[in-house]
Amino acid sequence: MSINRRDFIKTIGIAGVTLTVGKELLAAPKKEEKEIEFFGVLYDSTRCVGCQTCETVCAETHGLPPPVGELKPGVVRKTDDQHRTVVNCYKTSKGEVFVKKQCMHCNEPACAAACLTQAMHKTKEGPIIWRGNKCMGCRYCMVSCPFDIPKFEYHSANPKIQKCDMCYDRQKDGKKPACVENCPAEALVFGTRRELIKEARKRIQENPDQYVDYIYGEHEAGGTGFLYLSPVPFNELGFNTSLQKTSYPELSKGFLYSVPSIFVLWPALLLGMHEATKNNNHNTEENE
Repeated sequence: MSINRRDFIKTIGIAGVTLTVGKELLAAPKKEEKEIEFFGVLYDSTRCVGCQTCETVCAETHGLPPPVGELKPGVVRKTDDQHRTVVNCYKTSKGEVFVKKQCMHCNEPACAAACLTQAMHKTKEGPIIWRGNKCMGCRYCMVSCPFDIPKFEYHSANPKIQKCDMCYDRQKDGKKPACVENCPAEALVFGTRRELIKEARKRIQENPDQYVDYIYGEHEAGGTGFLYLSPVPFNELGFNTSLQKTSYPELSKGFLYSVPSIFVLWPALLLGMHEATKNNNHNTEENE
């Protein structure tokens, strides 16, 4: 095979176009993601009474064991493979405050971005669901989650990843998540994310002495489906207040942009250099 100067330049040009197009495809948000309004839940910790009804109905809805024991101030429980949501009681500067914990349903989830088989999936409605028929058990979703949510069933012969799915099946039937529908204190509100942020700001504005002027989840990790209101600074309630505002998948874009150049531009460049050098050597031998 031989390549002349014109073919070499043409090859590099095509590779450059491929690289540019690859970048544009990766950078351009999907039309679907831009236009669809995700659904979410607003949790108002000033209204929660710690009854654990949300834990009970969650367990019943998803066939999991019921919550065990009463809440104890200062004892922080985490979600696990048998409990998709938990409520904890925190001692704060304004007394005891209850906080519900579950999957945050990020707008751009790190777990879904890290999943090699797309088993962890962000639905067009907003909930992040786990699809068992696609999972290969790598547990990258667990490692990548900034909120430490997905849990693996280590003791099961047919293990699953357990996490809150915002009652996605109920939503498809036109119902609210079980925890929202059954909360006796109305501490949980279901709606579109835009509506929930508007409602949260309204509550803060109308009751400035009752709330800190901040909505947790509006910007954390690029924004989340679960949003929180609090009477005290969120660090008093165990929230990670140092999370970046940019979504975590955004961090990988620089690497993804380099992939087209690695697999397209560099091989073409090296091939051209090889052929040019080979032809030059051939011409030198003929002249001798």
